[in-house]
Amino acid sequence: MEIIELQPTVKGLKGVIEIPGDKSISHRSVMFGSIADGVTRVTNFLPGDDCLSTISCFRKLGVVIEENENEITIYGNGFDGLKEPNDLLDVGNSGTTIRLLLGILAGRPFHSSLIGDHSIGKRPMTRVTEPLKTMGAKIDGRKSGEFTPLSVRGGSLKPIHYKMPVASAQVKSALILAGLQAEGESTIIEKAESRDHTERMIRKFGGEIQKDNRTITVKGGQKLYASDIHVPGDISSAAFFLVAGAIVPDSEIVLKNVGLNPTRTGIIEVMNQMGAAIEIHNHDKDSFEPAGDITIKTSSLRGTVVEGDVIPRLIDEIPIIALLATQAEGTTIIKDASELKVKETNRIDTVVQELTKLGASIEATEDGMIIHGGASLKGGTVSSHGDHRIGMMLAIASLLCKDHVELENPEAISVSYPNFFGHLNSLKK
Repeated sequence: MEIIELQPTVKGLKGVIEIPGDKSISHRSVMFGSIADGVTRVTNFLPGDDCLSTISCFRKLGVVIEENENEITIYGNGFDGLKEPNDLLDVGNSGTTIRLLLGILAGRPFHSSLIGDHSIGKRPMTRVTEPLKTMGAKIDGRKSGEFTPLSVRGGSLKPIHYKMPVASAQVKSALILAGLQAEGESTIIEKAESRDHTERMIRKFGGEIQKDNRTITVKGGQKLYASDIHVPGDISSAAFFLVAGAIVPDSEIVLKNVGLNPTRTGIIEVMNQMGAAIEIHNHDKDSFEPAGDITIKTSSLRGTVVEGDVIPRLIDEIPIIALLATQAEGTTIIKDASELKVKETNRIDTVVQELTKLGASIEATEDGMIIHGGASLKGGTVSSHGDHRIGMMLAIASLLCKDHVELENPEAISVSYPNFFGHLNSLKK
C-alpha cells in the first residue's frame, strides 16, 4: 500500500493553475468521435486513468485512436464501424465508461463482455441495463445484470419512453446513445436536471436532440459527423482548489479555462451562498461548452443547506463541500444526496469517517451529512479508499491540520487529476 506524508501549509496558497481537461467531456469526445464519420481531433484531453480506459475499450472495438499527451485523434467510421471485440472490455474504475458504453453496445449486432475493477464490481448497473433490455438489448451478468462482469448482445432496438427514477447523467446518456440507434423516436424524462454534455455533443457532431424542460427527445437512425473538440478545464477538479483558496488563510488562486456549463456550476452557487470571495473573468458563454477563469480568495464562510435540484449539479463536489463546511461558521446540512452511496465508495460514510479522524464534527444521515463548522483539524492517518475525490479532499484538508497527515492510496487521484500534487505544490510559497 502506498502512503504519502502531507505537511500543513504555514503560508497562504498563491498562484495560477491551468485546470486539466474535463473528465466527462473527455470521455464523450472519444465516444462520439468513434461513432461519427470522419477524423475528430481533441485538444486538452484529460489523460487520466478513467479516460484512458475509454480509449482502450474503443480500440478493442476496432477504432483507430492516436494519442499525443493531451491531444488525441480519432478515426471514426460511424456506429457501423464498430467491430465485435475479441477481448474483454475493461473499464477499470470508470462508471462513465461502462454505463455509456452499454448504451452504444445495446444497438450493435454483436457480442461483447465488460469488466472493471473491484469498485466497479459493486456499482449498480440495473438502472442502465433494465431500460436497455426493454429496448431489445440482451444483457446479463451477476444478479441478472446488476453487477459486472456484464455480457451484451445488441441489435435492433425499439424506441423507449422512460421516466427516470434517479437523476443520473450516466443513465440518461446511455439511453440517448441507445436512442440514436433505435427505430423511431425515444423520450427520456429526467427526475432533475443533470449534466448535459451528451446533449451538447450530439449537436456538436451534427445530430439533433430536443429538450423541453426535463423531457428529452431523440430520433434514431441519425448519422454523426466528425468535429474538433477543445475540452475546457474540469470544474470538479477546480473545486478542490476553489475550496483550498477559500479556507487556507492569506490565499489567492486563479484557475484558468474552467468549464462553466450551467448544469455543473452548483459548486459555485453553494460557495456564493456560503460567502466565498469568488470572481469569474473571461466568461465565454457562447462556445459549445462555456468556460472562463475563476479567482478565489480566503473567505469568511457561513453554513448553509444544500438540497434539492442543485444536488445532481454538484454530486461529485460534495466531499470537498463537506470539508469547506467544517471551516464555516454554523452548521451545514446536505440532503437528497443518497446517490453518493453508489459512487466509487459510499461517499457519505467515507467522508464522515475520514474527516472525523482529522477532528471534524460531522455526522452521516440517510441521504447526506450534517457538518458543524469551526473545526480545528489535527493530523493523522487517513485513506482515499481508492476513491480519487476522497483522496484529493483529504489532501486539501491536510493544509489546515496542526500536524502532518499520512494519506493511504494516494495513487487513486490519477483517475481524474494526474498532476494534482504538482499543481498543489506550485501554490505553496
